[in-house]
Amino acid sequence: MDEIERQSEDRAWTTAKTLAEALPYIQNYDRQTVVIKYGGHAMGETAVARQFAADIVLLKLMGVNPVVVHGGGPQISAMLDKAGVKSSFVDGLRVTDADTMQVAEMVLSGAVNKEIAHWITVAGKQADVRGVGLSGKDAGLLTVERTRRTRRDPDSLIEQEVDLGFVGEPTRVDAKLITRLIESDADWVPVVAPIGVAEDGLTYNVNADTVAGAIAGALNAKRMLLLTDVEGVKGKDGQIIRQMTLAEAEALIADGTASGGMIPKLQTAMAAIREGVEAVVILDGRRPHAMLVELFTEHGAGTLVRAQ
Repeated sequence: MDEIERQSEDRAWTTAKTLAEALPYIQNYDRQTVVIKYGGHAMGETAVARQFAADIVLLKLMGVNPVVVHGGGPQISAMLDKAGVKSSFVDGLRVTDADTMQVAEMVLSGAVNKEIAHWITVAGKQADVRGVGLSGKDAGLLTVERTRRTRRDPDSLIEQEVDLGFVGEPTRVDAKLITRLIESDADWVPVVAPIGVAEDGLTYNVNADTVAGAIAGALNAKRMLLLTDVEGVKGKDGQIIRQMTLAEAEALIADGTASGGMIPKLQTAMAAIREGVEAVVILDGRRPHAMLVELFTEHGAGTLVRAQ
């Protein structure tokens, strides 16, 4: 046996060992729903998007029911720049006027949503796993209300309401369509764009993390994975915190250890857990196979938040 053959045989034994070690974890997630929030700048990279799609197909073939909720902030910004439309942010939320809302819906429900669903279908072609693109407007999936935010005026110290425009927050999730898809004999993978409708019929842009949390709660998901551009939640020493409770997450926000964009992610995680999700994991979506490492190995990836 030459060196190449020996290396090939070693890889085969390593693969078999890995699969055997993963068996308890695979059984743990059999027929369980996992909601995955997919976002960040990695969405714009074709190679990363195709790898993500392949991992989603693998989850489906291993008995997991994945539901994908995606963002698209960088893509919206790029399209707004092309259209010459200026946008601003308040507390991480894009101020969305009527023109911006039209662009956001076009990008999220159109280009981004269908691209992700397409790559899942391509990756799952041989196994007949197919991505299905949806938005919160389909089948009454996501009902929202206008988001209200206040800021304290630095001079008068008076709380003033900030008009974010067409930015919404979920008030009701009707998950019948998603449930039908994941329980169907066909291997459908729902891919949801974070667009919702208010009671008055107006369309609103919704933070994708918030939508993922609301859908995960409505589906009583076993896990919610927040794929982002950071490795996880860092403590005061700058090291990644591997696990934390709701109380510890609240303390990180209160003492300022968690700041910026990590605050809404932790708030989303806490809200989802209170709605019945077993645990939420904040992890780096740029790392290949991060979802598989988190779900099917003893090491995990990122920061896991649970009730206690």
